[in-house]
Amino acid sequence: MEAFTEYLAQIDNPQQRARTEEVLAWVTKKFPNLAPKIAWNQPMFTDHGTFIIGFSVSKHHLAVAPETAGINHFSDEIVQAGYDHTKQLVRIRWDRPVDFSLLEKIIGFNILDKADCSTFWRK
Repeated sequence: MEAFTEYLAQIDNPQQRARTEEVLAWVTKKFPNLAPKIAWNQPMFTDHGTFIIGFSVSKHHLAVAPETAGINHFSDEIVQAGYDHTKQLVRIRWDRPVDFSLLEKIIGFNILDKADCSTFWRK
């Protein structure tokens, strides 16, 4: 979590900071083999140098970015969880609970799907 200390300190809203910290700590604990880092001014996690998932804070939501493949694979479950999404990100509104089981599936999918990936992003 040290990698995210400065990022978290910049979030002015205490509830948003607490929620973001909760999600980042959960990912760190659930997936200890992932490397936490800040890139493009956003917290993210990588595996063997390849992007797995990223997060960003917006006024109305926490954005979760698992790349298009992760969103496409779980699109129905994302909608069932009550989240809206674009091709690149899932929006978890601050007033909605985090579906950690869905987040676990998305991260697990990316880890497996990118096991042999040698680039940061999918091609």
